[in-house]
Amino acid sequence: MRFNPKARLNPSRVRDGGGGGAGGGSGMRIPLPGGTKAGGGVGFLVIVVVILLLKACGGVDLTGAISGTGVSGYDASRFQGDSTTYQDCTTGQDANDHPDTCGVVAVENSLVDYWGNALAQQSPNARFRPEAAIVTFSGSTTSGCGQASSGMGPFYCPTDQTIYFDPSFFHDILQQQLNGPSGAFVEPYVIAHEFGHHIQNLLGTMRKVKTQQGPNSDSVRLELQADCYAGVWGFYSQKRGIIDAKDIESGLRAAAAVGDDQIQKRTQGYVVPDSFTHGSAEERTRWFRTGLQSGDPRDCNTFNAR
Repeated sequence: MRFNPKARLNPSRVRDGGGGGAGGGSGMRIPLPGGTKAGGGVGFLVIVVVILLLKACGGVDLTGAISGTGVSGYDASRFQGDSTTYQDCTTGQDANDHPDTCGVVAVENSLVDYWGNALAQQSPNARFRPEAAIVTFSGSTTSGCGQASSGMGPFYCPTDQTIYFDPSFFHDILQQQLNGPSGAFVEPYVIAHEFGHHIQNLLGTMRKVKTQQGPNSDSVRLELQADCYAGVWGFYSQKRGIIDAKDIESGLRAAAAVGDDQIQKRTQGYVVPDSFTHGSAEERTRWFRTGLQSGDPRDCNTFNAR
């Protein structure tokens, strides 16, 4: 990836959540092996979207989270974290020089720039503000959906409209355990996928989820739509010269690595489609590519697709 060196960055929405002991948490996340090992094997975490959303919000209606007014008097200031880690990320050159830190800020700014315009075109009644925040952490941190730990992988919490992830995920789990790719665009693909959940939150799409497991479940459709949304942003980024063909290839390989079938093969040695929650490797790459080739969020209607 390559950002305009003279571009001005806004680091105010990206924070460091610090670190701590082990935690649970819940939210929208990429499926991955958990941190608990038993007998040399690796545990596997399965996310059931609606159940976890209800748990995260205490069983109340999500309308407040979608409109940005908060749920049950929730105060986002309790989870502000430390912004000093990213406060010096002020230019595109900073992002080019420090992709692991300032690159996150640049990606977030680019997502806000794109979706701030695209969301209004897709749904005139949808309010884009407040934008999703990003909190990075080491080990564990506190989120609006409960305790978040490294073993959970990146996730979006609809309660505080924030994306959480431990940067060590990309090396320790995606590459080492899932045989995923390295490359400058892998982390942005994951962030863009989670930002896609934020867009679904604002549009009310999350409320469509009634079935949580299986190859044709609403949960799978929700995740594949987030992949497509990530691809739509990739289309926009390619036109602006931020990413190139090599970046796109690494993004497609990352999407395949986190397919339900690939994860099940690596964690248990066989595939059980009836337990899918995110989609197969083929489906994830296909919908990511759909967004990349189309550049139109309207082509990401996975809920009406066969």
